[in-house]
Amino acid sequence: MSTAGHQDGPGRRALLRAAVAMPATGAAVAAFDAAPAQASAALSAGTSAAAGSGHFDPESPRFALAVLPDTQYLFDADSSDPTPLRETFRYLVAERAEANIAFMTHLGDVTEHGTEDEIALAADTFRTIHGKVPYSVLAGNHDIRSSTDDQRGDSAYLAAFGPTRYASMPTFRGASPDGYNSFHVLRAAGREWLVLALDWRVSDKGLRWAQGVLDKHPTLPAVLTTHDIAWSDDDGNAQLSDNGKRLWNGLVRGNDQIFLALGGHYWPPGRTVLTNDADNDVHVHITNYQDRYYGGAGMIRTYGFDLARGVIDVETFSPWFLARDPEKRAPLEAETVELTGPVDRFSLSIDFDERFAGFAPAALPKPRPASAVMPRGTVAYWRFDASAAAGTPVADGTVVRDLTGNGNDLSVSRLNSSGPEALTWSADHHLGQPAHASLRFDGGKSPDRGAVLTTGAQAALNSEKFTRGYTIETFVRLPEPFQGDHSWMGILSWEGRNGDAGKTTGWSPLEPTCSLNLSPERFLQFVVYPHRQDADPTSWSHAVPVGRWMHIAVVNDGRRTVMYVDGSKIARNPSQPSTGIATLGKPFVIGATQFDERFGQGFYGWIGDTRIMNRALPVRDFLTPFE
Repeated sequence: MSTAGHQDGPGRRALLRAAVAMPATGAAVAAFDAAPAQASAALSAGTSAAAGSGHFDPESPRFALAVLPDTQYLFDADSSDPTPLRETFRYLVAERAEANIAFMTHLGDVTEHGTEDEIALAADTFRTIHGKVPYSVLAGNHDIRSSTDDQRGDSAYLAAFGPTRYASMPTFRGASPDGYNSFHVLRAAGREWLVLALDWRVSDKGLRWAQGVLDKHPTLPAVLTTHDIAWSDDDGNAQLSDNGKRLWNGLVRGNDQIFLALGGHYWPPGRTVLTNDADNDVHVHITNYQDRYYGGAGMIRTYGFDLARGVIDVETFSPWFLARDPEKRAPLEAETVELTGPVDRFSLSIDFDERFAGFAPAALPKPRPASAVMPRGTVAYWRFDASAAAGTPVADGTVVRDLTGNGNDLSVSRLNSSGPEALTWSADHHLGQPAHASLRFDGGKSPDRGAVLTTGAQAALNSEKFTRGYTIETFVRLPEPFQGDHSWMGILSWEGRNGDAGKTTGWSPLEPTCSLNLSPERFLQFVVYPHRQDADPTSWSHAVPVGRWMHIAVVNDGRRTVMYVDGSKIARNPSQPSTGIATLGKPFVIGATQFDERFGQGFYGWIGDTRIMNRALPVRDFLTPFE
């Protein structure tokens, strides 16, 4: 580390991983493309190999990268005390399965003076984690005092923390010829990630090596770790150091793969977001706690990647203090056990697919033929992959065929003198949808407008009672921004009044016998008047999102009804008995819901493939597969 604010000092502390292995002898080096055979085999197996007390799940959408910054004051001549770091390593090993810890990375300044004794003690301390959690270590200025770049030759640091230390790790893929820079490839969240561990003052030759690594792995999102990249003011506002500017201009800004860059060396901690040449965000963080009580007490930072939520949750804490009885913690221990300021505990919102699209676009599933998604019990199936160009109005009278051949064809008409824009063809679609197309509805109020697709007067679906159960599925996307008043707009329904079916207990005898609608709060409402019971059991979802596709399924097993959104069962499903649908021989409708047999507003948004089954389907058999 250096004194706070000095940009010319060494640095250490980078991001996600946890510690290094047993002491290694010699300074054997490996070219960056010379990955050990056993490493490649373990990597292809999913990196769950790293033995330990728990099993890392490489396919879970949630995983953690542990970042260990400057530990130099714990390895300082005759005042050394590795106890805090050993506890940190024990924590990472013990929590690997629970927190799904993929990797740990040290940001440099392992020791204070870089002497053989300090390095040996540090290397021995790393035995606690070696072989249990994969990790990387890089040199800080206090680890190497003899040279200002990575062409310095042999050293005590290189002998202990050089490439031979990582050779048995399943993530290790190689090192620069000088041995001071390395890279790892790990599998997490179902994909591979690259971690670059660069020396505290990487040379021009080292930068060329790093560029070669990126060139050979062009589709992998990359995290850059180094000792000295940024410094921060007291408010946590980080800016590039002189060395950081060199890294930014020479490597980071031109390689869109690098989305996160981590460094130590300076304090206080801080962060900033820079824009690279591809006009994408690069998060730059400085992490260093050596100025805190007990030299930082082995403080770690975890980066919790959650690809399902599109966030990285960051936390900073000391496992050594955490392990102590809270009643027996000294005042400074209690004060330092966890840091919760805005630069120590925060979340980053990242749309990973969008951020990585420039170098690793998501593989889109191919359209599936109708025959592949019409199993036994399919009553009707419609898809909107017509040959008309996207944006072209769908003319009144256009027929959308029921692909089952059961004759439940839909015919297009506009509501209340709506114009051509009320219904258009669209290429937009849910990624899991069988057909790669949809219809864009531009319905609304004041005045009421929209379009509907209705079955013919003789369609069998009009009178189907579904007494043995049913599954109704559709794909929907609401516009963003969601402008205007669209409360209670219908998505699909049957025409007719439930009162005409003899129902007496509902909200109004004038509403239809079955409809899927959107409330003013953007809650989905599925209300059905069963064929057998005089009731109106109603399912209510949470507030559904705008701007992205969702799959909606309503499943009835002949006894009760359950709604699913994106394969997830909602909370507010009625317990009332519900057998069948009290259809009246009147048309089925996509795009609106009647009241007193009159349409008002139409749907506003996109509707994709829609399927109706005469039996309850399990989630695994929905139109789009959910795990």
